[in-house]
Amino acid sequence: MKAADGTWISNFTPGTDLAVTAAVQRVDPQATLKIELPTHRVQIESGQPREAFTAALAEEGYAAA
Repeated sequence: MKAADGTWISNFTPGTDLAVTAAVQRVDPQATLKIELPTHRVQIESGQPREAFTAALAEEGYAAA
């Protein structure tokens, strides 16, 4: 997943940033991410496939589009 890919998370609430960070780090501890709270967007830079992050976020209850 490249940094240019923005994933929109529909149910962003207080604390979501911490849960999203933890989910991303489980998939790839070396990944870098940028979370834009006002727009509900997460940008992840990693060599891992996008699907791995989408699945990890879904396991935490976050629908990613």
